Amino acid sequence: MDRKIEKVDIMLNRLRNLKYRLIVDSLLIGILVGLVIVVHRAILSKLTPIFLSFYEKASNNYLLIPVIFLLLIVLGFIVGKMVKKEPMISGSGIPQVEGILTRNLKQNWFSVLFYKFVGGLICLGAGLSVGREGPSVQMGACVGEGVSEKTNKLDNEKKYLITSGASAGLSAAFNAPISGVMFSLEETHKNFSPFVLVSAMIASLMADFVSKNFFGLTPSLYFERLNSLPLKYYWGLIILGIIIGTSGVIFSKGLLKTQDLYKKLNMSVEVKCIIPFIMTGILALIFPIVLGGGHELIMSLKEGQFTLLFLFILIVVKFLFTFICFGSGSPGGIFLPLLVLGALVGNFVGLIYTKYLGIPSIYLMNFIVIAMAGHFASIVKAPITAILLISEMTGSLNHLLSLAVVVIVSQLTSDILNSEPIYESLLERILSKAKNKYEGRAGKKTLIEIVVQIYSELDDKEIKDINWPNDCLVVSIYRGEKEILPKGDTKIYAGDLLVIMTNEDKASYMLEDISEKAATI
Repeated sequence: MDRKIEKVDIMLNRLRNLKYRLIVDSLLIGILVGLVIVVHRAILSKLTPIFLSFYEKASNNYLLIPVIFLLLIVLGFIVGKMVKKEPMISGSGIPQVEGILTRNLKQNWFSVLFYKFVGGLICLGAGLSVGREGPSVQMGACVGEGVSEKTNKLDNEKKYLITSGASAGLSAAFNAPISGVMFSLEETHKNFSPFVLVSAMIASLMADFVSKNFFGLTPSLYFERLNSLPLKYYWGLIILGIIIGTSGVIFSKGLLKTQDLYKKLNMSVEVKCIIPFIMTGILALIFPIVLGGGHELIMSLKEGQFTLLFLFILIVVKFLFTFICFGSGSPGGIFLPLLVLGALVGNFVGLIYTKYLGIPSIYLMNFIVIAMAGHFASIVKAPITAILLISEMTGSLNHLLSLAVVVIVSQLTSDILNSEPIYESLLERILSKAKNKYEGRAGKKTLIEIVVQIYSELDDKEIKDINWPNDCLVVSIYRGEKEILPKGDTKIYAGDLLVIMTNEDKASYMLEDISEKAATI
């Protein structure tokens, strides 16, 4: 018994000094993640032009067409073998990171890092309609977990370092450090504790510093100067928000429906992964503009060369191509493709505004940029990240009000149409069939964090009056910068960060149960 109490005391003492240790660990993680993502981006920048050149030659030389399809089938088979060997690399990787942080999944971090790195390069280089941000987030999380294991961190400390790595991965992928931090807080970790904030911020900034040393300071989607949209045209933002919100619902439901269709196919993992590679070969010959995540496609929109009919065809093909690629389970994210589709829909709506509804054409790019944020918010349900991400990627902070209007309207539209956050929906599907469930050690203690929301079951209640689950103990309450050591008559208020001790094997259940009590009724 004395030994158990001693271990608990050690854990609590480590918690009180944790913030300063996290600074050093996060600096290391930021550097390592930055280097991993830089290498990944550098190889990809060389690999993609090789494939595109090969496709272009084949379109003028029919003898090369069989060679292309043979190569793509082989690559699809290799990717399928990787996914079969390491199922955690399937798809985006962000739902898997969330599953690890909620203690529902476990992984072999080195195996996932290696196969995601190689598999992502093959899929992205070949031109599948997937993004690099999901793999970057997952690879960053793997680096964070690897550092925590090599330095013998406690279970709760490991979660902070995984979150730091995920934040650094997104930061290095898009040169967007603030968005990396916000995404980790808003989407993956789902709370704003000072420990998470400090570690994620340091790792994200350091990864961005490393990345910019290699790729420069230019924002990922630099559109030079965008004119601020006058208030008299804000009516167009409301309509755009509704349309973009509806498009986001189509995207989310389409991805899930495509996964269902693949599931019904009585095919091996290898064959399922070959399908999007064959589709890539077909489109490379007849409609190559839709290949890849779509960064170059977004940048081409500023030329204003597309007609309404061509944009409509482009939107439909890009939607279907993305569904086919992601639904197969091939390694690759949806972050960039959903931004591209938002930009295309925004361009379509903006062209109608400028041609028929009297809005000057100099504001066309505004609708393209703003629509990307709205599309992200309606699909991912992370509105603050959406606003910051587009602001950082475009290098402009002059459009926060118009961004916020479209983000709010699009997310409300998505909510009204009963669309769930895409990463949570994907995580539920992973958990329903996952074999690598997290199994904590019975009797081994760990700490979980819960943020109390206003009007929740815990708000304005004394600890003794709350029906807590068995085998849990509130060991600390953080109210701002102040730490409170709780007693039975200590009152909990909205905004408090509760630190709760429980057994590792019950951590997932405790996190879910107490989070429901702490959520707004």
